[in-house]
Amino acid sequence: MAENIPEKGASLQKDMKTYAIIPYIAGGIIDPDELRKIADIADKYYVKTLKMTSSQRIAMIGIKPEDIDNIWDDLDMKPGGFTGARVRPSKLCPGSLYCKKGVQDTIEMGMKIDDIYCGLKTPKKLKIGVSGCVNSCAEPAIKDIGLIGTPKGWKLLVGGNAGIKPRIGSLMAKNLSDEDALNLIGGIIDYYKANSNEKRLSSFIAEINFDNFMNDILNNHNSS
Repeated sequence: MAENIPEKGASLQKDMKTYAIIPYIAGGIIDPDELRKIADIADKYYVKTLKMTSSQRIAMIGIKPEDIDNIWDDLDMKPGGFTGARVRPSKLCPGSLYCKKGVQDTIEMGMKIDDIYCGLKTPKKLKIGVSGCVNSCAEPAIKDIGLIGTPKGWKLLVGGNAGIKPRIGSLMAKNLSDEDALNLIGGIIDYYKANSNEKRLSSFIAEINFDNFMNDILNNHNSS
């Protein structure tokens, strides 16, 4: 039995018999009907454990391998986790739409990022965090790409990592409009795909030197 089944968004669990899946919930925002739907499907297939993940989604744990396809069909949702080396769904704070401290709209920005980039194949998994103020509740500084909202626009950090070798992301640009931030994110992902040899973005940047990385990205961005 394979440890992971990326094409099915499933991961083998500790019992070596059952799997977990994580449906995609955009921005971690879900309405009561969808929440009931997940619970009803869990009951239908005797899935006893639902776990709120650190990435603002709901893991369904303890799935029999023969039920994986049927559960996905019933959910009618795409995978939000266990998808292999791809751009992962963005992690968002409530932002200016809901939080009194937010100065940028993380919901709109995060949805745009996911619409354009989520699911793109990359050398290793790539995580994005979007926070609406400097409190950084979505942990953008320890994401591969992080956005922090300020009154003048977005600060963009790159190369963060909370893994085995933790690293705080480096500041690449500030006072960005939504459009400029989206374009820079695209430039970073394209450059990473074209030049990295199966390393996490933080390791790749450390290998080639941050200044070289930043200059290449910004020069390409400014010339486009």
